[in-house]
Amino acid sequence: MATQVSITDALSGYVREMSLREDAVLAELRELTAELPAGAAQQVSPEEGQLLGLLAGLVRARTVVEIGTYTGYATLCLARAVGAGGRVITCDITSRWLDLGRPFWARAGVAERIDVRIAPAARTLADIAPGSVDLVFVDADKTGYPLYYEAALELIHDDGLVVVDNTLYFGRVADPGALDPDTVAVRAFNEALLADERVDISLLPVADGVTLVRKAG
Repeated sequence: MATQVSITDALSGYVREMSLREDAVLAELRELTAELPAGAAQQVSPEEGQLLGLLAGLVRARTVVEIGTYTGYATLCLARAVGAGGRVITCDITSRWLDLGRPFWARAGVAERIDVRIAPAARTLADIAPGSVDLVFVDADKTGYPLYYEAALELIHDDGLVVVDNTLYFGRVADPGALDPDTVAVRAFNEALLADERVDISLLPVADGVTLVRKAG
């Protein structure tokens, strides 16, 4: 039985060459984001953005909630996926970075599908009707993951999907000596998720770790 292959730079380049369909609008937004302090580390990779769009299409998402916007690269991928008449509710505590993405949303013709809410995520999520969401993408402060996860389970309907980013957290989760608050929080979240019999899960070694969650049964 084959085991997980090691992702070398050469293999990563091959994967990108053979699968990535990033257009000019997305590429320009990604390049602009990479110029920000820690921008390359904080934004989703183009491969992950493409995966998000594919997942949204698979669940036929019309209403998506994104927790953590940053410059809105993933927002744009999701807004394209929901199609005309669909909606992406994206929340952040500041508009500073997402304002960089707004012109790109407009250029892509999806700005009207994106509902930006600037407030603490808990407040925004509490205002959304339970069971009304097809997909929730969690990519915010790591210590808040348990709260966002529980809220996401309330928001999605029975066939909905929760996608959690950064669940390998730069590989630090597998290092017992990594005891910074974010690594500890992600490690504890992963352990709690494994034990949660309410859901089916799969942690994918994609980008910085992407965990897919759906309600069991």
